[in-house]
Amino acid sequence: MITLNKEQVKRLHKRSLDGTGGLDGIRDEGLLDGALSAPFQTFDGAVLYPSRAAKIARIAYGLVRNHPFADGNKRIGVYLMLALLELNHIEADFSDDDVVRIGLGLASGKISDGQLLEMISIRTK
Repeated sequence: MITLNKEQVKRLHKRSLDGTGGLDGIRDEGLLDGALSAPFQTFDGAVLYPSRAAKIARIAYGLVRNHPFADGNKRIGVYLMLALLELNHIEADFSDDDVVRIGLGLASGKISDGQLLEMISIRTK
């Protein structure tokens, strides 16, 4: 799976803020590390998130829910989800309204990582 490292994610976050506004900075490095590494965890030798789409959904979920940045966590979570889908050649068709609903739903706890994976699967070509 093609992914981005922490420094690349920080740069994407800054670019997102440059375009839309908001406070730059990391609130908690450990929460950022956790969001980016969680999809690659195993338990008792089993991969917890076996597909690329499941890993991507978990990264987006972790960025929004862990709230590692001072601002723009919903934006970077959804932005990175879309970027990783594209980098991994997973064509998914999300409208602007879908993107907003995903960000707000993840932040409020109304959308889980599993539900996000279902949304990705439904919109995958």
